[in-house]
Amino acid sequence: MDIARIGVGKSPPYDINAVIEIPAGGVPVKYELDKDSGALFVDRFLHTAMFYPANYGFIPHTLSNDGDPCDIMVVSHVPVVPGAVIRSR
Repeated sequence: MDIARIGVGKSPPYDINAVIEIPAGGVPVKYELDKDSGALFVDRFLHTAMFYPANYGFIPHTLSNDGDPCDIMVVSHVPVVPGAVIRSR
């Protein structure tokens, strides 16, 4: 996946794209999308009983204080596969 080709959304901040890295209810594995290769890498295994209550990912073409794209949690009634782009409001 070429992140540079995925827009921020049709009408930010009201209609944005989210790139999902971890599905809702997913096992405690932290994934990160590598910007250079476009591959989804295992970042680390979480040693906790925690699970993700919503689909977790990032908003392309944004920048937060930690130098990464802004995080986003997308609430839906089903998990979304890692690497998928979903329109969000």
